[in-house]
Parts: sequence; C-alpha cells; structure tokens
Amino acid sequence: MLYNCLPVYKASYDLLLEIFVFTRNLSREFKYTLGQDLKTEATNLIVGIYRANKSYEKQEILEKTRERLEVIRLYIRILKDLKEVNMKRFAHINQKIELVSKQLAGWQNSKK
Repeated sequence: MLYNCLPVYKASYDLLLEIFVFTRNLSREFKYTLGQDLKTEATNLIVGIYRANKSYEKQEILEKTRERLEVIRLYIRILKDLKEVNMKRFAHINQKIELVSKQLAGWQNSKK
C-alpha cells in the first residue's frame, strides 16, 4: 500500500498544513524558534509514517513517530501558554493531533 493512501498519513498531512498556516501568524520572537521547530517535527512525523509503512519492523519507528507527535503537542501547549495561540485554535489543532495519535496507536497495537 502506498504510504500516502494511509488514513494516518492523510491526518498527519492535514496537521502539517494546519501547523504551516498557523505558524505564519506567530510573533517574530517565536516564528523562527518554536514555529520552525514545530514545522520540522510535523514534517518528520510524516517521514516516520513513510518509514514505518516501508519497514518490516515497524514497532521502533512507530514509537519514535509517536514521540514526535508528543513533542508537537508540547510545542502547541507552550505556544498557548505564551498566548501565541488562542483557545479555539488550540482546541482545533489538538483534535487533529488526537486523531493522528489514535491512528498511530492503533497501527502500533495491530503490529504487536
């Protein structure tokens, strides 16, 4: 199966796009630090999904990919606490994160 047909890939790609859109509006102080790190982690999340789909041994890759998602969740929380993200946007992004998280967990559990 092509990795870009996987529901988890599609959900992760939606999250990536959301992150790219919302980091445009960050203040200069955070745009090139947390914002850039957030975009990098989201991009690496998708790379992890590609690698897991391609690999025979998926467990370690899926675990690292789930860790990346938790880093994304942490960065978003920091930005909310710094008042760079309003509550509505924070909730919306967290729904996308949760969707990806559930799919990664399901994929990981199915491979145990």
